[in-house]
Amino acid sequence: MFLALLVSALVVALVVIGLFLFGLRRRLIQRSGGTFDCSLRWNVPEGGDLAGKGWVYGVARYGGDRVAWFRVFSYAPRPRRILERSGIEVLARRMPEGEEELALLSDSVILGCLHHGTRLELAMSEDALTGFLAWLEAAPPGQRVNVA
Repeated sequence: MFLALLVSALVVALVVIGLFLFGLRRRLIQRSGGTFDCSLRWNVPEGGDLAGKGWVYGVARYGGDRVAWFRVFSYAPRPRRILERSGIEVLARRMPEGEEELALLSDSVILGCLHHGTRLELAMSEDALTGFLAWLEAAPPGQRVNVA
């Protein structure tokens, strides 16, 4: 009986510590500001897949001429992807369709992009999209920026 209670307490403590570390990591990412919720789908096929598969929920953070993208459900302190402003080309904007509506946050808008030859899609709120497009257009003089 005592052993079962001890094991149960240990499991509960590990779950609480894990949740605390998720929260602490998110706070550290957001500490420097310029963050927004952003789902990412990397290496999207040419025709587009509307099945809702491949989306990963994350947080993006502006930093100079780059956007660092972090997975939400990860303990990694470093970003999973780094998107450079000079390498992003916006192809299209659309609303979620079909099963994508279930895979993404309710107010998401999907932005189809090309980053150094790799097709990707970013899903973010309308407000975050406005900020992202403004950030792209605010490139220093001489930088090629293509915003659809």
